Amino acid sequence: MTQLIECIPNFSEARRPEIIDQIVAAIQSVSEVKLLDRSSDLDHNRTVLTFAGSAVGVEEAAFRAIKTASELIDLDQHTGAHPRLGATDVCPFVPLGGASMADCIAIAQRLGQRVGSELSIPVYLYEAAATRPERANLENIRKGQYEGVKLALSGAEGPEEAERRKPDFGPATLGKAGATVIGARNPLIAFNVYLTTEDVDIAKKIAKAVRQSTGGLRYVKGLGLLVDGRAQVSMNLTNFRETPIARVVEFIRREAQRYGVGIHHSELVGLIPEEALVDAAVWYTQLDQFDKEQILESRLFDSGPQAANGSSSTPQPASFIEQLAAPTPTPGGGSAGAYAGAMGAGLVAMVAGLTIGKKKYADVEAEMQAIRVVAENLRQELTQAVDDDASSFEVLMATFKLPKETDEQKATRNSAIIQATLNAAHIPLHVSEDALKVMGLALKCAKKGNANAISDSMSGFAMARAALTAAGCNVRININSLEDKSLGEKMLEELAELEKEADNSKQKFAPF
Repeated sequence: MTQLIECIPNFSEARRPEIIDQIVAAIQSVSEVKLLDRSSDLDHNRTVLTFAGSAVGVEEAAFRAIKTASELIDLDQHTGAHPRLGATDVCPFVPLGGASMADCIAIAQRLGQRVGSELSIPVYLYEAAATRPERANLENIRKGQYEGVKLALSGAEGPEEAERRKPDFGPATLGKAGATVIGARNPLIAFNVYLTTEDVDIAKKIAKAVRQSTGGLRYVKGLGLLVDGRAQVSMNLTNFRETPIARVVEFIRREAQRYGVGIHHSELVGLIPEEALVDAAVWYTQLDQFDKEQILESRLFDSGPQAANGSSSTPQPASFIEQLAAPTPTPGGGSAGAYAGAMGAGLVAMVAGLTIGKKKYADVEAEMQAIRVVAENLRQELTQAVDDDASSFEVLMATFKLPKETDEQKATRNSAIIQATLNAAHIPLHVSEDALKVMGLALKCAKKGNANAISDSMSGFAMARAALTAAGCNVRININSLEDKSLGEKMLEELAELEKEADNSKQKFAPF
């Protein structure tokens, strides 16, 4: 399958459209890519471009864009509400069709080395491409912004800080183009909520409450800003399946009410997956039994033009089962376990749906409605874990390819391997937790739900138990590969407790 990769570079310029025009022209000069979106914010003084194409084309287009931006944007003259580090501030790559996270990591590494050597621009690798665990988070790299990092690299804050801030590629000094942060990540949604106040302190308080780093919602990064005379909560949603937009909006709405304000409007920066908008619409309209096949355009698209023999004229991607059977390392047992758990959750949701609305089960309808909602959330989490497990393994394999010629490189490589191994164990551990929850819901459905679907309830239970077994194998193999196994001791203890509870759960109610 032809690889399709997305790139979403952010440039520190929006008030001079002629500059952005030249950067866009540089991207479009590569025939193998297509520009998908251009979004500029004057208050942020920042432009986000989105383009996609082949791996080779996207990599070349990104280099030409970074080069053009470095020639036209002077960070010493730049001001704006949004934090920034360079003319091209960040440049992430996202795997789409036929591409893996490992492919995007390799692109980030090659591009970073080329930008550093040919353009003499310092480059930091972040997210899945990070060479140090603390650099996975963009905020850690960009702390202090252009001025702060420039000062730290100069040695003004001491040799230790200068060494800590040393880039992965390029010179350890910042010129007028600043530094560029290049990485590989999953799709995110840039989403801003404007409040009915100009008090930026309220936006900052709400941002602190909503973002994960300060105890808020998982997969949410946020800042409080003053934009166009209105307080704004500016966010990146890094996993819309586990933390949906609707949940974020309602969280902000409740927090805003504490300060006597409301939501004025919200906005997207760049593109958004259709699934995220559908999920929000379903949540707000309370379409509990909604099926995505009910979307007219989806049905039309799925039916597609038919060939003369009745089959689709458009090549279809391989099914998950076909991908499992392929002689490739991913997807593997961990992804299969998550898939089994998702099927178990799907069966639970089905049984709950078959119980709701039946007079015979009126006394348990409220409970079944709650079970259906929880099961659907678990199904989405476990479905996401199918890809997350494969991606974590690909990231782990990529760390073994890091350079190890010097002692510093060896230490960096070893640290990255440990971090990637722990992450590869954490994902199946989370699958184990979700699987146990599905088992509990399945037993409730078997006991109280539609009796005609009791076999479906127990099938859901069996799929979830299989998911826990498969996930447990993957937790253990990753922890056992560590030289210092004590780093994963807590994970193994948690897994043992989950397995013990799973073994005891079926004894509570066994209909067969």
